[in-house]
Amino acid sequence: MSTPASAAKAPARRVLLIDDTPEIAELLSFALRDRGYGVVAIGFTAAVNEHLADERADALVLDCSVYEMSESLFDLVRSDPAHADLPIVIISDTPEKADASLRSREAEHVLLIPKPFTGGQIARALDQLLPATPSGKTEHNVRP
Repeated sequence: MSTPASAAKAPARRVLLIDDTPEIAELLSFALRDRGYGVVAIGFTAAVNEHLADERADALVLDCSVYEMSESLFDLVRSDPAHADLPIVIISDTPEKADASLRSREAEHVLLIPKPFTGGQIARALDQLLPATPSGKTEHNVRP
């Protein structure tokens, strides 16, 4: 039986992953792709908003070995009106410090995952943050 074009598989949800450890980025990228996400992984960069726009990311995952690096990227993203409500998952080895920092910012659309973590935990966090459509599937940011 053939599948109508309208019922074709939806494009993968696009995630920009910023991780300062290439081996972790590779493993996490693989785990997220295995769960149906499109992943672009890059190292730490102050050009995060440009990458988000270029990649048309639906969400951002931040995993930097020093929390202040993730914190500075979070602030850069939230300072851009185009990304003010972008879902963000922050992975941290200092969750108490990260939680206090996010609370002081009254951060929304953010989930904090403590280390150690699994790819499944990150995928579930993304599923929770990304809006669902009436069909129950996670909505993709569709842009012209």
